[in-house]
Amino acid sequence: MAKLKWGMIGGGEGSQIGPAHRLGAQADGLFEFAAGALDHRADAGREYAQRLGIAADRAYGDWREMLAGESGRDDRVDLVTVATPNATHFEITKAFLEAGFNVLCEKPMTMSVEEGEEIVRVVEATGKICAVNYCYSAYPMVRQARAMVRAGEIGNVRLVVSNFSHGHHGDATDADNPRVRWRYDPAMAGVSGQFADCGIHALHMASFICDDEVEKLSADFASTIPSRELEDDAMVNFRLTGGTVGRLWTSSVAIGRQHGFEIQVFGETGGLRWASEQPNQLIYTPVGGRTQIIEKGEGGLHADAQRLSRVSIAHPEGFPLAVANIYCDLADAIRGETRDGLPNAQAGVRSMAAVHGAVASAKADGAWVDARPPMFR
Repeated sequence: MAKLKWGMIGGGEGSQIGPAHRLGAQADGLFEFAAGALDHRADAGREYAQRLGIAADRAYGDWREMLAGESGRDDRVDLVTVATPNATHFEITKAFLEAGFNVLCEKPMTMSVEEGEEIVRVVEATGKICAVNYCYSAYPMVRQARAMVRAGEIGNVRLVVSNFSHGHHGDATDADNPRVRWRYDPAMAGVSGQFADCGIHALHMASFICDDEVEKLSADFASTIPSRELEDDAMVNFRLTGGTVGRLWTSSVAIGRQHGFEIQVFGETGGLRWASEQPNQLIYTPVGGRTQIIEKGEGGLHADAQRLSRVSIAHPEGFPLAVANIYCDLADAIRGETRDGLPNAQAGVRSMAAVHGAVASAKADGAWVDARPPMFR
């Protein structure tokens, strides 16, 4: 089977997320890295793209040049990844979708709910794929948890508790570091800091595993370092449409926590726990029974967990291969095979509605607000 052609915007030299995408997209031999506009500095982007093996005529200076260049080619890219600063996601994603390209957008998909709804409408009009990189949902044991919930193996879900808390922005003397400061600057990050950065991963995961959507929420935001305009700690209570109770904590000042992304799901007949720092294991406790460890790669896993496990039991598969699983699902979707675990534009706009809802709630001392985009109410 011929490789699909893949292009990337952003994610240049020194980028945090760029290497994960390049490793992920090419891990399974499904995509060829064919085009890129990798840096806001045109010459640096062209030079770096060529060092990575992209032909000179497809090493572009910016995304507009790439859009024009690829649109005119018979061998245009099949998928474009948008890994640029948050405020540019909407314009670039919309332009490539309208030109007939499939897109994988880094989160957040947009900066506003209205922009998110526009992307959903463009997807409906063009029939193209727009995925959002909620890659933690593609770990094999997260897919196992979702399948167990869907199969009724823990009964109806009563409660889900999710958190994504770390301490890497907890040093007040480092608050002016440009790599840190932008995350709490409304001009660059938007209306929310930590919740929009990490909290929406935790919220998406709760929806994903429970196979349900967030309906309403109540939020408390705090800026524990006074110089920050946006929150660096947030507590959010939420309810899913089926009545499941949700609790979420996200923080960037929890010194001593390294990554801190974990989720617990409590049903009528059992409970599940998964943590990103031990991603190969899913902890399962049946009501009245002993706690069990379900291992990635063992026999008897649900199909989606088996499909996305590459190496044998006890061998770790880390973050880049979780990203690779998103690309596996994208390759299947581009070729016409449905993958319902792939985070789509609807997931993107729901996350943005939750962000704006949480901001409004926090400003209203935790008042409960509707967390759904208007188009889904």
